[in-house]
Amino acid sequence: MKKAVNDGVWSGSWVARRLGVELDGDDTLTGLLGLALRRNPKRAHLLVSNVLGKHVPQSPSVVYGHGLALGRRVRELLGDDAARQAVVLGYAETATGLGHSVADGLALAPYLHSTRRPVPGVARAGGFEESHSHATSHLLLPEDPALLAGSGPLVLVDDEFSTGNTVLNTIRDLHARYPRDHYVVVALVDMRSPADAGRLDAFAEELGARMDLVTVASGTVRLPGGVLEKGQALVAEYDTPPGARGGDTHDCAARARSSRTGPHPAHMRVDLGWPQGLPDGARHGFTPEHRARLEAVLPAMATRIAEALPEGARRVHVLGFEELMYTPLRLADELERLRPDAEIRFSTTTRSPVLAVDDPGYAIRTRLVFPAHDDPADGPGDRYAYNVAGAGSDAVVAVVDSAADTPALHAPDGLLARLAEHTPHVLLTVVPSYVPGAAEAPERPAMLPEPLRGPAFSSYAPDEVGWLLQDLSDVTLEAPTEEREEAIQSGGAHYAESLPVEYQPSEEYQRLFHSALDASAARIATAVGVVTETVLAERSPRPVLVSLARAGTPVGVLMRRWAQHRHGLDLPHYAVSIVRGRGIDANALRWLAAHHDPADVVFVDGWTGKGAITRELTAAVEEFEKAEGVSGFDPEIAVLADPGSCVRTYGTREDFLIPSACLNSTVSGLISRTVLRADLVGPHDYHGAKFYRELAGADVSVAFLDAVAARFTEVGDAVDAQVKELLAADRTPTWEGWAAVERISEEYGIHDVNLVKPGVGETTRVLLRRVPWKILARAGAGADLDHVRLLAGQRGVPVEEVADLPYTCVGLIHPKYTRGATGADGKAVAV
Repeated sequence: MKKAVNDGVWSGSWVARRLGVELDGDDTLTGLLGLALRRNPKRAHLLVSNVLGKHVPQSPSVVYGHGLALGRRVRELLGDDAARQAVVLGYAETATGLGHSVADGLALAPYLHSTRRPVPGVARAGGFEESHSHATSHLLLPEDPALLAGSGPLVLVDDEFSTGNTVLNTIRDLHARYPRDHYVVVALVDMRSPADAGRLDAFAEELGARMDLVTVASGTVRLPGGVLEKGQALVAEYDTPPGARGGDTHDCAARARSSRTGPHPAHMRVDLGWPQGLPDGARHGFTPEHRARLEAVLPAMATRIAEALPEGARRVHVLGFEELMYTPLRLADELERLRPDAEIRFSTTTRSPVLAVDDPGYAIRTRLVFPAHDDPADGPGDRYAYNVAGAGSDAVVAVVDSAADTPALHAPDGLLARLAEHTPHVLLTVVPSYVPGAAEAPERPAMLPEPLRGPAFSSYAPDEVGWLLQDLSDVTLEAPTEEREEAIQSGGAHYAESLPVEYQPSEEYQRLFHSALDASAARIATAVGVVTETVLAERSPRPVLVSLARAGTPVGVLMRRWAQHRHGLDLPHYAVSIVRGRGIDANALRWLAAHHDPADVVFVDGWTGKGAITRELTAAVEEFEKAEGVSGFDPEIAVLADPGSCVRTYGTREDFLIPSACLNSTVSGLISRTVLRADLVGPHDYHGAKFYRELAGADVSVAFLDAVAARFTEVGDAVDAQVKELLAADRTPTWEGWAAVERISEEYGIHDVNLVKPGVGETTRVLLRRVPWKILARAGAGADLDHVRLLAGQRGVPVEEVADLPYTCVGLIHPKYTRGATGADGKAVAV
């Protein structure tokens, strides 16, 4: 194995002498590592790998060989059967090429590396933080959402294992989404301190998983007290003076300054003939099949580079680009085979700011500085190429992806110009940036739209709720109630394909609404507090509230207000569509998964009846996870009232009047119920809804919220007492409501549970939207049913009192349109 030393001097001695840093461990450590100083307030020193191909130019066969050898050791550890079930995960930006090489050595498993480049239209499958890094946020963006969803071993690859924080953060994030029982951590060097060494074992025991560690060498870095301050002082002393941008602290700066006024340097562009559809790396996943395709075309692509090199070129530097390490490395490795007479070196550009000192005992001798040229998501900034200046290369081959082939790359102070100051020949080759699904589905939009918000859509304030819906306000969707009922029951149309005509309440009915609100505001506020505190205690300390539009939306807003009132939390809140028999809006789930951790999502609804939506959501989430490979969504709904005993998270199980059930859009932000119709909602669209702006004069949406929220302070003690009791109770759903509905359906000759709507809220919906047959009311039910009796009287619907009804009331939809119905008495045969 080659040792990277300068004139017999260890490339860490400069830092070691000045900071008192000691490198203890295997004899091979000084050959593998040098030391430099970070321009980073979080950590003073930088372990500089001599065999990684990032900061220190190295023979590509040495760089690739180390990764291959590690991968073969992992395969030997796992065995072929487990290796076929494994996934390899590398870290951006430094270890993307190493992880790829490990995956090649393992041979049987797909590979994915984290990225700091968001890609429109690609949902996040996870993310984590690297606390000591200059740029900390990592994204996981696999094209195949199922890539990380398996249960086989996960192989995590980094260049160094120093504190273990990055690995622990990764495993913690992924284990919550995709639990598995075996993790393998791979690194060139294990440099953990004794204090950190036991953390991995303890964490494995906590998870109940096996964890193995595979490295080339191990040791520790001994740091004296005050090392961070000393390091920062040295950086300040030796850093490049202002105005010397473009070079290192010595001979490159003057040429960099003068070049700005000189002619634009020329370079040669080399077309590799890159195969269509072959990923340029593993930002979105790289399978063994991709690897086989690349191996087949590598010789021809490297030959094109070799033929473009100037005659007599003996020192050739192949320079990769930040996360794009593997493709340039393989091209360099193949070029080394084709040109045994030449000295081929490989390294890549980087985001990491490191001090350059021209001393044989320092790992970073020179530094080229140039502007970022790939329009990074975190904005413009400097980028760096280390140890390229002054290397005496006859030619530099810069390899970038097409996202980075921008005017900034070709600018007078761009990377190509910087390189041209230090070599007579610059070659540029551009690899097409792989965009998942672009070739297969060009009609798919780049990304899903952001949520609609008031006042443009709904009468709620913009921060109260974001609607993951499309606005269909300009489409005529309303149909007479009897026509809708006939179409729905005959199977000619689904209830979500049209809208009922919005009920316009009489003055008497509006008085009933306000009277009911006055009477029940404290009761509702208590239920809001109880369900919110239960969610915070059991589901997530910072939940993402996702209401099932539209009945769930006022409840979600109230829960958000409670969290703000009681805990100062500003919780995200969205409304999504779920349709019985059609499932939840999968595009809304995709948006949520891309912007939030699915494990934090809490679905919210107003109440349960017989539990049909509860079952619908469970099935829909399961189907979504199988199709998308995105796990973590908990399908259990949090509701204000659970009279059907269908869920564990609720404010109360009493069946009482929730005034928001008394009205339609005018208590729900002026939004219609949701619409799902094939001619209006495409496969990549959100479900639709209408904003009834014309009903603003009758809108009581905000008044309802304010009336309930005004009672939050007075119910605080009651909420605390009830939450304490609930958290200690057995809240296992009994599904009593479903059993009662089945019994009523048979007893009344309906034979269709979808035509039986239990509870005050569902009964009110029957009277407002459907064709009711009769209302069953619990004997002795009082003011909670005043509005039901009024609506029933207006529509000529009989109210029948029943002694042992498990709900306060039950609405029966008229079954006269059901196939086999016998007539107006509503009796129907089973179908």
